[in-house]
Amino acid sequence: MKKFILTIAGAGSTYTPGIVKSLLLNKEQFKLEELRLYDIDGERQGKVAVIVKKVVEEFDPEVKVTLTTEPEEAFKDVDFVFAQMRVGGYKMRELDEKIPLKYDVVGQETCGPGGMAYGLRTIFPMIELIDLVEKYAKRTHWIVNYSNPAAIVAEAVKRLRPRARIMNICDMPVGTMRNIAAILGCSREDLTVEYFGLNHYGWFTKIMVKGEDRTAEVREHARKHGLLLEDMSKIDVQHSEPSWVKTYGNIKYMVDMFPEYIPNPYMQYYLLPDHIVAHMNKERTRANEVMEGREKKIFDAVDKFNTTGEMDLSAFYVGVHGQFIVEVAMSLVFDLRKRFLVIVENNGAVKNLPDDAMVEIPAYITSNGPEAIRVGEIPTFYKGLIEQQLACEKLVVDAALENSYEKALQAFTMNRTVRSAFQAKQILDDLIEANKAYWPELK
Repeated sequence: MKKFILTIAGAGSTYTPGIVKSLLLNKEQFKLEELRLYDIDGERQGKVAVIVKKVVEEFDPEVKVTLTTEPEEAFKDVDFVFAQMRVGGYKMRELDEKIPLKYDVVGQETCGPGGMAYGLRTIFPMIELIDLVEKYAKRTHWIVNYSNPAAIVAEAVKRLRPRARIMNICDMPVGTMRNIAAILGCSREDLTVEYFGLNHYGWFTKIMVKGEDRTAEVREHARKHGLLLEDMSKIDVQHSEPSWVKTYGNIKYMVDMFPEYIPNPYMQYYLLPDHIVAHMNKERTRANEVMEGREKKIFDAVDKFNTTGEMDLSAFYVGVHGQFIVEVAMSLVFDLRKRFLVIVENNGAVKNLPDDAMVEIPAYITSNGPEAIRVGEIPTFYKGLIEQQLACEKLVVDAALENSYEKALQAFTMNRTVRSAFQAKQILDDLIEANKAYWPELK
């Protein structure tokens, strides 16, 4: 059996133990020779690695585990890199969320001004990562990228490193599919969906279960309950948290007004921004919820282990985030041609969107990368929304590449979460001050 060397870049993430467990649960098909953990924050990575090592010890002790902050050691001769960098950490995420909220604008890590701020921090570090992997890894390597905001990152990579061996993915659609499957009483693997949009900006148009169209059932449920079940903790512990319950619940308003398709949950930020802001706590955002919840739970488990030698592996869980990235990697390496929702260059797949748009649509994942499935033409309402968001994302990348304050202001003004150019300028100027250590200089 072929064995693989795999590096997780951004291994200080609290998602890392779940990803590692997902990898090791598939050891009979996708056997690791070595797992490398790479992060520029060695201290944080070291804490997370305590749990990772216990997971490896329990599920596949044959795997060599290497911790490093050195790129050559991280990427030398690797087969796969799973990228999940968070530039600026949760400290900057909190500012991404709270600065827009000062002006009664959506505060969210990947959508609205917060997402654009995060994008401006991430573009060049992602390009640097691609170059390092290209320099040291095997020629057949693949980067499977979770780093957010995926739409802006994918647009920048397409322009700056068009030949990069990278798959840009997001677990939001597959997480939504998990909820849909629970509503329909089937497994996620039984679903085949049709979908179009941009990352965090799309719609499910058809939902099939083993060839049977069950879209109407999902639509009816969504109009009454959103994509919630009575007890969300039964399908996903993380997504039973209050902010996620609101997110999945808000789908009912969008489906009631626009019943044709089932929206990506994050469409709430663009279609219901006033409602979202009215129900957000400006002093305690999702960043605080994560830091006080998932992050604290993991680091408390590490502290307990260091003190007592006892490890509580229930401090993390394996959700669709970890499962999905492993499923994509396996389809890449074994040419499984499995169908997933991924981010690809349009090239006519959505007939009435620009060919160079980085769209999120179904594709077959092969050893040569994704083969997009054609969607055809989309209705005017959705086309117009997507084109506005696409222009916004392109302007963010323009601003980074051209060091252009004007392009950044245009991007912030164009975003549907922002009501006026005055408001856009206030938020942009505050974010420039907060991101001095991270953003390219905007002139």
